[in-house]
Amino acid sequence: MKYEWLDEYCLAKKSVEKDYKLEWNATRYMIRGKMFAMQGGDKVGKPIITVKLEPLFGELLREQYKDIVPGYYMNKVHWNSLYLEGDVPDTVLRDMLDKSYDILLASFSKKARKEIMESI
Repeated sequence: MKYEWLDEYCLAKKSVEKDYKLEWNATRYMIRGKMFAMQGGDKVGKPIITVKLEPLFGELLREQYKDIVPGYYMNKVHWNSLYLEGDVPDTVLRDMLDKSYDILLASFSKKARKEIMESI
């Protein structure tokens, strides 16, 4: 895989848990059971990672990179899939993961965010 650092990068974020959803054949990265990234495959098995982004930012990335497409089997407005065998720079994928994590974190209450950020 091109982005060998991906798993370690996601798991290094505060309070991130990882599981494998057998029926989806996908690895999910979550905070308190809510997903911010999912790594799996498309209908022909090409490896992808799907992340949640602000709609305008996701649209901009899809226009810039042919390997970023509307979220596979997800809400096409908020979720975006990146082909892991494509040519998207590492810095762009890291930024996508950071933004997706931040969007999810912001969805928690102030108290929950504090607990998440203070966790080991």
